Amino acid sequence: MKKRSLWLSAVAALSIAIALAGCGTTTYFAGRPLPPSGLQNRVLIAVQNPSPSNRGALEFVDAFYDIRSGYNGKAGAFTISGYTGALPTTIQSMPEEQLGAVYGSGDGSVTLINYAKEATGGGLKGLNGASSSVFITRNQLYTFAASQTAHVLTVLDQTNGGQYALSLPGIYRVSVNPGGSVAFAFVQNSDYFYYARKLTAAQEVAYSGGSAAWPKAAVDCEPQNAPGWCLFQAQSPDATDATGNPYGAPLVLDRPVKALFSADGGTAYVLNCGPECGGSQSSVSLMPVSSMIFLTGQQSGKLPINTAVQANCGTTPNVSTCTLPVPGGSSNALISATTLYVAGQQPQADGLFSGNLTVLSLAGTASSTISSSGPISISDGAPGAPSRMLMGDDNTLWIGMTKCTNGERYAKGLAYGCLTMFNTSTNSVTMLEPYLGDLTGIAAVTGLHKMYVAQGGQVYIYHTTDGSSINNQYVTVTGTAYDVAYMDAHTDANNTVY
Repeated sequence: MKKRSLWLSAVAALSIAIALAGCGTTTYFAGRPLPPSGLQNRVLIAVQNPSPSNRGALEFVDAFYDIRSGYNGKAGAFTISGYTGALPTTIQSMPEEQLGAVYGSGDGSVTLINYAKEATGGGLKGLNGASSSVFITRNQLYTFAASQTAHVLTVLDQTNGGQYALSLPGIYRVSVNPGGSVAFAFVQNSDYFYYARKLTAAQEVAYSGGSAAWPKAAVDCEPQNAPGWCLFQAQSPDATDATGNPYGAPLVLDRPVKALFSADGGTAYVLNCGPECGGSQSSVSLMPVSSMIFLTGQQSGKLPINTAVQANCGTTPNVSTCTLPVPGGSSNALISATTLYVAGQQPQADGLFSGNLTVLSLAGTASSTISSSGPISISDGAPGAPSRMLMGDDNTLWIGMTKCTNGERYAKGLAYGCLTMFNTSTNSVTMLEPYLGDLTGIAAVTGLHKMYVAQGGQVYIYHTTDGSSINNQYVTVTGTAYDVAYMDAHTDANNTVY
């Protein structure tokens, strides 16, 4: 009877497949076309040095069965065809657009990946050497890169084919909002951050006279004889507004390193790294973004920006109340609904650092302050280094660190794994052991209650229900696995980059 049931099931599945094939292109979630591999749950893996003759490859696995080859034996392995980048390091995954952008640190390449075709969709030209941080907007019209060795913010503007190198010594990170209208640049060991703006035709003429003709707080406009873009310091260097009047309480930043953005797009949450980055106090500053929108015709407000958002910061117009102390450290964060999860490293008396998570509730109104809880002890990591954070199924937040053997936990003989699972409903932490090396990538396979991670150069899988590991025997790769992304996620929010 059991064999007969299996046979009937197989016949039924075959009949459905034939029927679908007769109706045209087969689709699955949201009308997406079924890719050549036939897989509906794919995890993309950036692999460095897969062979002595190849410095990079993009492979993907079936995340339903957790195997690299086809379950029916038709394919020995799945790879993205046409990829030639060296040392792929980060995957900016945009599943809503069926697109990924892979940065190769070995050659400074940014390669677009077509998820539907499982093939490369071309590369970006015009970056100024290697980039320590690079983002492309979802509509693929603008790319921003921190060209650290060239000391410039590179802007690729596909609307006019322009390539702009805006001078900014010490630049090392960029943050771009999900809507693709705001781009921030951050400088190492600095208490300022910067933003780029595209110029109107009238501004191009007005600013063409060189730096003397630029607005206050403009750092660079390029090309200088006919500028198309300018880079501004977010706070006026002389603490005055655009008309020369002094600010009553200038916003104080402390080694800002990254920005996140509210759901309505009106507020930027700027992370102040503080002691992790050689500063004094880690915190989060709330800034309005209306004047910092780079799209022409959409900005509002005066330049330069030196005020903070008053909503959620109390009823008294006091800028200092809009910089929220985060004693546990503030080098990375993630927003989920009305909650901001802030991760960072806190200096200890022995000179080492310990990892912490602080939970900030953003649900307050203008008459109530933002509430916080924490710090909550999590994995240690390299101070100021970018960590990985991503929400998963079962009310879980996953946080990955690098260099966790250099922290307080390892020194004191405590559990020191680089991956933390945090339950957002119970505020409880599960440390995943054993230590497997630096954690450099996380992918949430939503709906299947799994998390894929790149850790210590290999791929591992965990249950979101209890943090237990899943057999990874058939997803291991040859070479160094450095990043992972869920290609078939339902939303772009399923991405550790933004």
